[in-house]
Amino acid sequence: MSDKLRIGIIREGKVPPDSRVAFPPEIAAHAAQQEGIALKVQPSPGRCFPDAAYINLGVELDEDLSDCDTLIGVKEVPINQLVEGKTYFFFSHTHKKQAYNRGLLHAVLEKNIRMIDYELLTGDDGKRLIAFGRFAGMVGAHHAIRAWGIRTGNFDLPQMNTFEDYEAAKSAYAKTHFGDVRVVSTGEGRVGNGSVEVLIDAGFQELSHEDFLAGKGSGPVFTQVGVKNYVKRKNGEAFEKRDFYNNPHEFESAFLPFTESADVMVHGIFWDNKAPAMFAVSDMRKPSFRLQVIADVTCDIAPLTSMPATLKASTIAEPYFGFDPMSGKEVDAWGKEYITMMTVDNLPNELPRDASNSFGSTFAKVILPELLKEQSDILDRATIAKNGKLTERYSYLQDFVEGKN
Repeated sequence: MSDKLRIGIIREGKVPPDSRVAFPPEIAAHAAQQEGIALKVQPSPGRCFPDAAYINLGVELDEDLSDCDTLIGVKEVPINQLVEGKTYFFFSHTHKKQAYNRGLLHAVLEKNIRMIDYELLTGDDGKRLIAFGRFAGMVGAHHAIRAWGIRTGNFDLPQMNTFEDYEAAKSAYAKTHFGDVRVVSTGEGRVGNGSVEVLIDAGFQELSHEDFLAGKGSGPVFTQVGVKNYVKRKNGEAFEKRDFYNNPHEFESAFLPFTESADVMVHGIFWDNKAPAMFAVSDMRKPSFRLQVIADVTCDIAPLTSMPATLKASTIAEPYFGFDPMSGKEVDAWGKEYITMMTVDNLPNELPRDASNSFGSTFAKVILPELLKEQSDILDRATIAKNGKLTERYSYLQDFVEGKN
């Protein structure tokens, strides 16, 4: 490679495997032609786009990415695959002190890696610039209604990953009679709106909160619940969104009435560790608790979670498990006295081509130009580690790295 910004698109190494890619063939080819950029792709038999698709567009394939400055992936890179001294882009799942990735963050520091986390790439207004959230919400909602069909025996809906793309899934919705089912979807961001997109495409009728809680409507119906409707101030004062984001510990859940009116929940919020859970396990034991299926797209694992029944991340191969409110333990997914849980943490991988094309397009348009700058506030805000140390913005993770918190 010449003296340019040298980018390598890495092969996904996490298990279970992920077939998404940050740069699909056409986007990679276009980026490689830009002035100041040299790009090559590591071969991968599991990627949703075959190696030949890159080769046919003139993109260089090479197993050896050692001459690349910046390595771009999707999911966490296995510790034994991290290359010392490189800049990495991926979803690290570390900034909320996720215990299962403590070792990853420690290794990043030890190997003098600059780690830029997609989840932290934000504009000056604090809003995220790039995400797979829409597709996570879409697949999460699909799983939710599919699980209801399996649980009740009322209809048979194939898993999303069996369809070539979302258009094929929409064709299946048009042929499915969903019957009477009440769904509550939480969140009004990319995930929540992706969930609603599927419910509407599947022919579900949207109800106001008031009508939903009153039990109105028939057939497949849903309501979408935003933050102002699922939390309230402990002192009874009026809700203000900015106040909640700044002081989440001063709020409590207001969501319980929806658990008494819905059969199915699609959970798609961004959750702060200091915010209240949606409900407690003790609430799930009450006779009034109606929910039978919970698709937790948020997928923060208990005990640091907004969803106490999310005991683990499930997989695309085995997406469902059961939760017993009485024991608090994992059980059979389909027992009538249990809650059916879906907690897959890489849901967009069930629509890998659609998701990759959308993500890659945004990366090329919004993030790639930042890499060509001498200094970028956007990249700096998302850099968790650099030069063997946590950056000032993420210094709060030091105790976590050292195992003290």
